[in-house]
Amino acid sequence: MTIQVGPRSKHNDIEADAYLPTEFGNFRIRVTVDEEGKEHSLLYTGEMTSDNPPLIRIHSECLTGDAFGSMKCDCGPQLKAAMQRIQEEGNGAIVYLRQEGRGIGLHSKIQAYALQDIGYDTLDANLALGHPADGRTYDIAAKMLKDMGISRVKLMTNNPLKIQGLLDNGIEIVERLTHVSGISTENKGYLTTKQNRMGHILDL
Repeated sequence: MTIQVGPRSKHNDIEADAYLPTEFGNFRIRVTVDEEGKEHSLLYTGEMTSDNPPLIRIHSECLTGDAFGSMKCDCGPQLKAAMQRIQEEGNGAIVYLRQEGRGIGLHSKIQAYALQDIGYDTLDANLALGHPADGRTYDIAAKMLKDMGISRVKLMTNNPLKIQGLLDNGIEIVERLTHVSGISTENKGYLTTKQNRMGHILDL
């Protein structure tokens, strides 16, 4: 059986925005490619207008947590909790950024894990490898929201850098909501470092 496939150029005008049913409810997914060629996604539902500020979660990619269920961090549970919470709200989005390992990439992140295995905390492991404690930026997240016509949001975060990153890029935060999920004995040290050394708004 031969399948005829037309020239790819015929499909270049199709918007990368499609229906996506999930175990938590129905979303739409929209993809934005940044100047470096990285593909970031917006998982959203509801009206998504600034008149009714949507509930937003800025979530950085975490292969180990999001896909493999790692208990070294709280990323997987945070992602799932955000999806559930947005469905309950009925209006919101997850901005999923390709910024693995707080921006250092997967290879360096696993190198940092190896240092953590011998006693480094997450911050010192990054620094020992010559990386910043947190190398993420949020200009692309703000752009993705603005492309949807959003300039005012309710933000689910414990990270003051995410708050400042959106503010610096023209997004007004009308409310901050605490977002704590997935605490375990395996990641307690990771979370304590976030709270005590990185200024995250936690009550451990």
